[in-house]
Amino acid sequence: MTQAQPPLDDKTKQNIEAAAFRTLVAHLQKRTDVQNIDLMNLAGFCRNCLSNWIQDAAGDQNVALSKDEARVLIYGMDYGDWKSKHQTAASQDQLDAFEKNRPAS
Repeated sequence: MTQAQPPLDDKTKQNIEAAAFRTLVAHLQKRTDVQNIDLMNLAGFCRNCLSNWIQDAAGDQNVALSKDEARVLIYGMDYGDWKSKHQTAASQDQLDAFEKNRPAS
């Protein structure tokens, strides 16, 4: 049994989705304690994935956006700065879980 979709026009639906995405990005920018490897191990995506998706979406709209520019949108700062301020070394357990669940390339 499928659930009925709420009666939203495309523009309203896109605005709601965009607002939810902005909330997700703001949440990830605040939760610097959550490492990318943890996100990958639990959800199968990380901040870098989000920045890649942003870059791809920009390209779909014929907007040139570099990898570094896309990462700034997701991390809220230069990726190198974020790494030096917030990234910690992955534990062996984290690395083992990543290898076990590594996405197919």
